[in-house]
Amino acid sequence: MSTATPDARPSSPHAADSHDLIRVHGARENNLKDVSVELPKRRLTVFTGVSGSGKSSLVFGTIAAESQRLINETYSAFVQGFMPTLARPDVDVLDGLTTAIIVDQERMGANPRSTVGTATDANAMLRILFSRLGQPHVGGPQAFSFNVASISGAGAVAFEKGGREVKERREFSITGGMCPRCEGMGRVNDIDLTAIYDAEKSLQDGALKVPGYSMDGWYGRIFAGAGLPMDVPVGEFTEKQLHTLLHGEPTKIKVEGVNLTYEGVIPKIQKSMLSKDVEAMQPHVRAFVERAVTFTACPECGGTRLSEAARSSRIRGLSIADVCAMQISDLAAWVGELDEPSVAPLLASLRHTLDSFVEIGLGYLSLDRPSGTLSGGEAQRTKMIRHLGSSLTDVTYVFDEPTIGLHPHDIARMNELLLQLRDKGNTVLVVEHKPEAIAIADHVVDLGPRAGTAGGEVVFEGTVEGLRASGTLTGRHLDDRAALKPAVRTPTGALAVRGAATHNLQGVDVDVPLGVLVVVTGVAGSGKSSLVHGSVSGREGVITVDQGAIRGSRRSNPATYTGLLDPIRKAFAKANGVKPALFSPNSAGACPTCNGAGVVYTDLAMMAGVASPCEVCEGRRFMDEVLEYKLGGRDISEVLTMSVAEALEYFGAGEARTPAAHALLTHLSDVGLGYLTLGQPLTTLSGGERQRLKLATHMAGKGEVYVLDEPTTGLHLADVEQLLGLLDRLVDSGRSVIVIEHHQAVMAHADWVIDLGPGAGHDGGRVVFEGTPADLVAARSTLTGQHLAAYVGA
Repeated sequence: MSTATPDARPSSPHAADSHDLIRVHGARENNLKDVSVELPKRRLTVFTGVSGSGKSSLVFGTIAAESQRLINETYSAFVQGFMPTLARPDVDVLDGLTTAIIVDQERMGANPRSTVGTATDANAMLRILFSRLGQPHVGGPQAFSFNVASISGAGAVAFEKGGREVKERREFSITGGMCPRCEGMGRVNDIDLTAIYDAEKSLQDGALKVPGYSMDGWYGRIFAGAGLPMDVPVGEFTEKQLHTLLHGEPTKIKVEGVNLTYEGVIPKIQKSMLSKDVEAMQPHVRAFVERAVTFTACPECGGTRLSEAARSSRIRGLSIADVCAMQISDLAAWVGELDEPSVAPLLASLRHTLDSFVEIGLGYLSLDRPSGTLSGGEAQRTKMIRHLGSSLTDVTYVFDEPTIGLHPHDIARMNELLLQLRDKGNTVLVVEHKPEAIAIADHVVDLGPRAGTAGGEVVFEGTVEGLRASGTLTGRHLDDRAALKPAVRTPTGALAVRGAATHNLQGVDVDVPLGVLVVVTGVAGSGKSSLVHGSVSGREGVITVDQGAIRGSRRSNPATYTGLLDPIRKAFAKANGVKPALFSPNSAGACPTCNGAGVVYTDLAMMAGVASPCEVCEGRRFMDEVLEYKLGGRDISEVLTMSVAEALEYFGAGEARTPAAHALLTHLSDVGLGYLTLGQPLTTLSGGERQRLKLATHMAGKGEVYVLDEPTTGLHLADVEQLLGLLDRLVDSGRSVIVIEHHQAVMAHADWVIDLGPGAGHDGGRVVFEGTPADLVAARSTLTGQHLAAYVGA
């Protein structure tokens, strides 16, 4: 019997080792044109291409979506009922997929009780730590949770004993850490009654100023049914009537034979509006809340959200509230000094989580920071924390522009993290525009050649060196470097900021010049947003354009959002002698089968719902008779499928000439959105596209000062030049532009730079430089100055 020698190797590789590619064949999601790519596993692949070329459709819409769908299908039908249902992407073959973990830039949940600590499990670990080590002992982990209220009660419990039913009194209590006054929100609100009603008007004449309270509908009947006089001015109500109107307890009433519950206006507002996050409200409701309600830190818990008992328990003199308010880098040092064998595994895990925060460049946050206030880039990096310590290998990690919101100094650190994930044996797919991040790729897929319908093809696949030599748009612009401007504009005035102390700002005094292009820069967490949004944004005549989500349904599109549809409808109506409402897919002209959606949604219970084009209108969204009305030889559905660039030509001359529509389209084209189709659902736009859409909408406005938050987000190197041209045109038309930005090309193009730092968190919050870009480069006294000097080759 022969024994195999230990060093003998089988001559052919094992079949299990042959799956080292993710193969995509015939992908047609969104604008992809039968794309086929083969991506190496356990390598870092970067997807490049102009904004709108189809990168996200390939990476997120096809590869990641199918991986998630296949995983969901492994669960039982019962569990699938609770999961998001995902439709199968439009692709012929997808082979070699592994589990995909998506780290995107969606802002984190805007739940008012969600904080950085609750979103990353750091809070959960601290609560256990305090319940074990805190002195005095106040209860289990939930006694430190601001999401759990303390309740106690007693009652009779019936049970059978010896063949007869016996009742016994039982008591129970739950000790939670929620502050009873603010219910764990950390803030209390006072309502300004003058913003709720006009004392000189009667209810019938519209005394209530709350959005949605019109007296023509049910509200009028309900108030009358509750016995309130409808024709007497509210100022003349008796004390009892005013109390019923404003603070009435829920009472059952009968109105026109219908049983209803009447409740006072203030408790109703508190339930329907004030318990929601301000960011998530519709604009008119948000304006009302900001007018009517003042939020102040809760006087009982001092804004910590916790009850007195939870705050009284301490470890080494610090309560859980003190610990959560510390900067994470300091907290990591504090936890590092604790040595308690009974909770050793917990401390190790907590240290790891906190160290990950510091490592990823978020050491300047505190655990009690509300997660709704994080920027897109910060939210993405917070989500990454879970994956950094993960022991999983052979996973596909999918990142959406991980360098957003990062100073050039921080990008090197992010690159390091991506390479660490790869070196663990994972496949890392990154959608990216920054040359510093593209440079570390093992494999590059360049999509293009342009955006929208002119994109959706693979124009290059290979190494970074190959991309440089390829002559594609990305290849040509990869080594672009902006030069410093030879001359800068002279300011026409200044906006004075005095004693700014929002978040980590340390009493900053600065004069922001007007009539020029000002760039505010500094490492992530140095206080740029705090300075601009806290001290400049709220002023008269200042228009702020951020990257927040655009509120809208799947029916909303660029034409409805920008108001472009109004002049188009009127032009069609005038040319054909009919009413404008016929030309709205949400109104009289809508196809009755799909209600103007163009697709029919079929819900398949626990499986992915299917959206199929409507058979009656064939996805055109309108009734046939509406499509017989033409303007310049095109019907309304053809106009909605045009790209901005085509529509610009169409409405610019000839029979379809519509100056109002042409002006709006010019703004859309100026901000680099010429490839968007007018009828594309807003839900499919990226963060950068949303910001540019908002900018285009505001450009026709009367604002004197424009504040932009990283407008280069999601912009290809080739489009950055176009954006700089747009900013120049805004300034030359007499406006002032203030930009928070990390892109060196924008810094080099500025007339004035305000650099914050020197570090992040409590190491930042000071102005370390103000002056022209040329002076910044010459001085090289700050991190930004050093990186900008290297960039312009000075």
